[in-house]
Amino acid sequence: MFYREVGQFKTNYRADQSIFPIRQDRIAIGALLIAAFIVAPLIMNDFWLNSIMIPFLIFALAAIGLNILTGYCGQISLGTGGFMGVGAYACYKLTTIFPDTNIILLILISGIFSAGIGVIFGIPSLRIKGFYLAVATLASQFFLEWAFGRIAWLYNYNDSGAIEVPTRKILEFAVTGPTASPVVRYLVVLSIVVFLTWIASNLVRGRIGRMWMAVRDHDIAAELMGVHLLRTKLMAFAVSSYYCGVAGALMVFLWLGAAEVESFDINQSFLILFMVVIGGLGSLVGAFIGAAFIWILPIFLRAAPGVFGFEIGAATVEHLNFIVVGALIIIFLIAEPNGLARLWQTAKQKLRVWPFPY
Repeated sequence: MFYREVGQFKTNYRADQSIFPIRQDRIAIGALLIAAFIVAPLIMNDFWLNSIMIPFLIFALAAIGLNILTGYCGQISLGTGGFMGVGAYACYKLTTIFPDTNIILLILISGIFSAGIGVIFGIPSLRIKGFYLAVATLASQFFLEWAFGRIAWLYNYNDSGAIEVPTRKILEFAVTGPTASPVVRYLVVLSIVVFLTWIASNLVRGRIGRMWMAVRDHDIAAELMGVHLLRTKLMAFAVSSYYCGVAGALMVFLWLGAAEVESFDINQSFLILFMVVIGGLGSLVGAFIGAAFIWILPIFLRAAPGVFGFEIGAATVEHLNFIVVGALIIIFLIAEPNGLARLWQTAKQKLRVWPFPY
C-alpha cells in the first residue's frame, strides 16, 4: 500500500527520465541522506566512524568505479588496487607541490592521473576481451605495484618507502592528518561519495551509459549501430579509473593516514571485485550493498562472540569469519547470481502489487 505509482503521472520527458521518478523513492533517499549527514555524526562514536562508516563509503566508491567498467561496459579488470594507488600517490605528490591548495580539490584532481593510466592500460581492450583482458589488467596491477615500490620520487624519497599524510585545514578545521576529527573526515568522504554517485547515476542513464551497455551486451552489434568501440571502452576505463583513483586518495588521506605498497596489492583488487559481484553487476545500489556485505558483516561477526559471552581466541574468530563470509557468498550467488541488488529490485516489485498475488 505504501509503494505505488498510482496517481503519479509525468507531463514531460524530463520528469519521466528523472533519477527517482517515484515519490516514495525520493522520500526514502532524502531520509537516508538526512540520517547519513546529520544523525550518524551525532550518534556514532569514533570507532564506528573510523572503522566502519569511512572505509565502507570509500570501498563503495571504488566498487562504483569497477562496476562502471565491468558491470556496465562488460570489461573485466583486476587492476583496481593499482588504480587506487595511482590516485593516492598522485594526491600525495600534489599536496607536496601545491601545499596551499584545497585538499578536497587535490583529491578530486588526483583521479585524473588515475584515469590517464587507466586509458593506457585500456588500449588492449579493443583487441582482447574476457579472460585475456583480465590477464592484461592483472599485468597493470603488478606493474603499478612495482612502480610504487621502486620509483622513490613517488614517495618523496622517504626512508620508510611510505606516503605520510600531512595536516591540511579547511575553514580552520583539520581535514587530513593526525589532528583531523573522525566527524570532519566522515562528512568530507560522505559528501564526495554522494556527489560522485550522483554523477555516475546520470552517466549510466544517459547516452554514454547506453553506449557502454550496448558494448557489454554485444560489441559487434554495437559497432554496426555506430558505436565507436575504442572510444567507448577507453571512456569506460577512464571513468572507472577516475573513481578508483579518488577512492584510493580518500583511503589514504581520510582513513589510513599513511600507506605503503601493500595497501594497493592484488588482494585489494579482488576485494573490490567481490563487492561488485556480490552486490550486483550493473547496479550502483549494488556497489553499496556489496561494500556493506564484504566490509561491515565481518566486523559484526568478529564482535558476535563477545556480545553473546563466548570466549574465543582471535585467530579462531578470524578463521570463523572467513568460513561464514565465504559460505554466505556461495549461498547468495546460488540463490541470486545477479547479486543482492537484484533481490532488492524483486522486493520493490513485490511491494508494488502487495497485498495482491505476484
